[in-house]
Amino acid sequence: MRAHTRIWRYNLAIMNNRDVATVFEQIADMLAIRGDSFHRILAYRNAADSIRSLGRDINDLHAAGELQTISGVGETLAAKIDELLTTGRLEFFDRLSAEIPPALTALLRVEGLGPKKVKTLYDALGITTLEALKAAASEGKVGTLPGMGKKTEANILAAIDALERHGDGRTPLWKAAPVAEELLAALVEMPGVTRSSVGGSLRRMRETIGDIDLLVAAADSAAIMERFKKLPQVEAVIGSGPTKTTVQLHNGLQADLRVLPEERWGTLLSYFTGSQAHNIRLRELALKKGLSLNEHAFRPIVDGEITNEGGILCATEEEVYAALGLPFIPVPLREDRGEIEAAQKGKLPRLVENEDIRGDLQMHTTWSDGKLSVLEMARAAKERGLQYIAITDHSYSLGVTGGLTVERLLEQGEEIRAANEALGPDFRVLHATEMEIRADGTLDFPDEVLAQLDFVAASLHTGLSQSREQVMMRAMAALENPHVDMLAHPTGRLIPDRPGADLDMETLLKAARRTGTIMEVNANPHRLDLRDKHVRLAVELGVKLAINTDAHRAEELDLMPYGVATAQRGWATPDDVVNSWPLPDFLDFLAKKGGD
Repeated sequence: MRAHTRIWRYNLAIMNNRDVATVFEQIADMLAIRGDSFHRILAYRNAADSIRSLGRDINDLHAAGELQTISGVGETLAAKIDELLTTGRLEFFDRLSAEIPPALTALLRVEGLGPKKVKTLYDALGITTLEALKAAASEGKVGTLPGMGKKTEANILAAIDALERHGDGRTPLWKAAPVAEELLAALVEMPGVTRSSVGGSLRRMRETIGDIDLLVAAADSAAIMERFKKLPQVEAVIGSGPTKTTVQLHNGLQADLRVLPEERWGTLLSYFTGSQAHNIRLRELALKKGLSLNEHAFRPIVDGEITNEGGILCATEEEVYAALGLPFIPVPLREDRGEIEAAQKGKLPRLVENEDIRGDLQMHTTWSDGKLSVLEMARAAKERGLQYIAITDHSYSLGVTGGLTVERLLEQGEEIRAANEALGPDFRVLHATEMEIRADGTLDFPDEVLAQLDFVAASLHTGLSQSREQVMMRAMAALENPHVDMLAHPTGRLIPDRPGADLDMETLLKAARRTGTIMEVNANPHRLDLRDKHVRLAVELGVKLAINTDAHRAEELDLMPYGVATAQRGWATPDDVVNSWPLPDFLDFLAKKGGD
């Protein structure tokens, strides 16, 4: 689902960060529906993301003539922001609206509906609203359209029902995390603050979050609350008290700050980390011991009444779990998906950690769409403590990336050999490829070429809206090829803009187990693909995983913790993750798959 739901209307009042970002997001959606170039759409979307994450009021930047200091905002977009802030209108938006009704963008909230299908619905049936779409699908009109069919029609109805029941107001992790970190950094500098953390689904590293929860331990909360309310990121104070303050940020997110003394830190942190379902289980365990549990303490229950005498204060989360007769339960597991039972039986997994990762098996260089040379990427990886990497530049079918032909791929091998000589015996660069799985299921490179590479990843980038039958045929073709070592970002999704291919994950994972093919957990927070629930299934089936950054520049190598957290949420251990293994063990695994 898309993260934003608001359709912009002209408002002559002073526009804020959220208003400008909403305009640009809506323009990006309208351009996508019209079929404009990917790069033009991305320019508006990137600018919108930057504006939403600004720590200052955009009107202040405008007054200071500093709009072009915003990441992704050049002269053209700065002029549009100036027009919006000055007049409350945008001529370009008016012209675009005459061609693509703005209301159409709301249809993109429906799971499985991309820009092309939205345009088809509009051109063929004049549909511009969710109500009209639901009516047309209920009457069987959608299933008759080209590229739709009855299955698509049923899926649309189910997606609309889910949207009506649950909404889609959650924010992607990659948007919320830096905002929360910036807010918390301003608070930890305050005198008297002894501990601090994010809470909620952000701490559990879910792929999307609701509100931002900030937790602080301090004996005196008053000064901290005042500081929080006056931070430049804050647009409005919704409510404030001695232990909790809620604010609205310029980017539209709501943030809650809770402050308790350090001796209550364990219960505060546990309670506001969640999940709600996990907390319910903990409270049930407490009740069996005659205790009531909340963020303040365990309190005894006497004759059915909660008392304040003889309570148990917990300064750490370990103390909270110990009071319930449990070992510490790792944060990513706290979803009531069996972690309580595993803890009771002493069978909690030893989750993979960032420190376990020895290699990175997907990254790109200037040979395709990366920004650095092979040697530069290798040195950046070595500086971060890695022992081996795979250079997986794209193959030629993905033309937008400047993908490699067979000739260029083999030529690249010379540069990789030179990099290995330059870096010495303690680091290894593997010659690899991220090979496109074409729309008809064929692969870009023949087997005799793949056999010359150290490592082969295959991936889906195009045709993601194909039927399940067709897209499964393509994915299975890659798994069945003995030279394909890994299926990269299997569904091809992008959060929140693209839901990805409609794969039968259980069937796919069982095939991966049978063929010995590695499934990637892509650490780029726009992807996080495999999803955590599919990681869990892979682990249960015995499928091997790789956590990779898909880096296109050096700083993107630092995205690895997002992938590790996703793997942790799926209960993955170091044994499950091939790039946590020493290089000889990993190479032995590849050799056995290839039959060497």
